[in-house]
Amino acid sequence: MSKTSTQDFLEIDQIREGVVVLKSKALRGVLMVSSLNFALKSEDEQNATIYQFQNFLNSLDFFCQIVVQSRKLNITGYLEKIKELEGKQKNDLLKIQTAGYHDFIKELVGTGVIMTKTFFVIVPFTLLDVKQDSSKRKLFRAPKIPTLNEEDFQRCKNQLWQRLEFVALGLKRCSLRAIPLTTPELIELFWGLHHPGEAEAGYYPELPPELIV
Repeated sequence: MSKTSTQDFLEIDQIREGVVVLKSKALRGVLMVSSLNFALKSEDEQNATIYQFQNFLNSLDFFCQIVVQSRKLNITGYLEKIKELEGKQKNDLLKIQTAGYHDFIKELVGTGVIMTKTFFVIVPFTLLDVKQDSSKRKLFRAPKIPTLNEEDFQRCKNQLWQRLEFVALGLKRCSLRAIPLTTPELIELFWGLHHPGEAEAGYYPELPPELIV
């Protein structure tokens, strides 16, 4: 009976130079996008933002995917720093105030689950870049191609980077900041997706130097 590992079920073949290479040899770039407090804007500002976002979507001639990741907010480290700061206080009043602040934050978090949300836009590119019906195309699946040599990879990467810049510029018009993830950040992202418990606790494995390219 043959042994299988988690990697056998993943679509990802490798991550290099800030690019996700799938087993199908298709490429994916990931942008981390800032949030926007839409509710605090005036009606005119809200309408302007919606109009700009509509224009951005209409300007795309390729598929992309918007992903929202929700995680429990872990403030254990923050509470430990406050406790450490309390012990260093020489002024009795400041020590009491620091202790009170620590207890307030701890009680506030204990009343319910506080979630943090992170937003991503995944941008694809394939060597063949086959046009398919949007209702049937899956973003992390692409038609298989025989090989992806170094020359093909660099050419596809440059095209993918142009798409990432185009998407970032379109989102900037919506008052959103988008930054492409580097190789270590991509590895941590996908590791966290498959190890949510450890990621929520703030634990990430140390990456070997050869992977940080």
